[in-house]
Amino acid sequence: MEEAELTRIREQFTREVGERFPGAPIERIEVLQYGDDPEVEPGELLAKVIIAAPADGTDRRQAFEAFHEEYGTALRDFRTELNKLPFRVILQFTTTGEPGDGTAKPVIRVAHGRGGPGADGGLTPVMARLGAEDLETLDTLITAGIATSRADAVRWALTRIRERPAFDQLRAHTREIENLKSQF
Repeated sequence: MEEAELTRIREQFTREVGERFPGAPIERIEVLQYGDDPEVEPGELLAKVIIAAPADGTDRRQAFEAFHEEYGTALRDFRTELNKLPFRVILQFTTTGEPGDGTAKPVIRVAHGRGGPGADGGLTPVMARLGAEDLETLDTLITAGIATSRADAVRWALTRIRERPAFDQLRAHTREIENLKSQF
């Protein structure tokens, strides 16, 4: 994405958050694109709203829950608006705190826009940890236009595996093994 376009989106997002959550204890807002964070895929943005927690850091979850309780309706309306965007946005609300300080930070993380909630039909989400080379492979499939997201690229690769004759043989052998196991 062009820097000028990203700057405009950042400004618009900051303005929207300020208008929708007036008086909220928001410490900062970040809009990240592919390359800024390993979780951001090509063609999507990560919009982070970091809620200030009490100075002692002990009540982050309570601060987060209080924010959600007070601004729940505004949050739902904001998510509805984000679904109208022509590109995918991951909206993340979290609290401040040091990573690795031994306490988990509460997080709301939802995908919106093109490919957002409901676009996956009856698919099951699966979490996978991939190395840099695997991520580069998936991102190449996206850049080439073969897939629209990393999840789509993984589904494409799995489809190619199922099309190979050796996979049918593997499935047949797996069924034989399962049948033998059941006889014990």
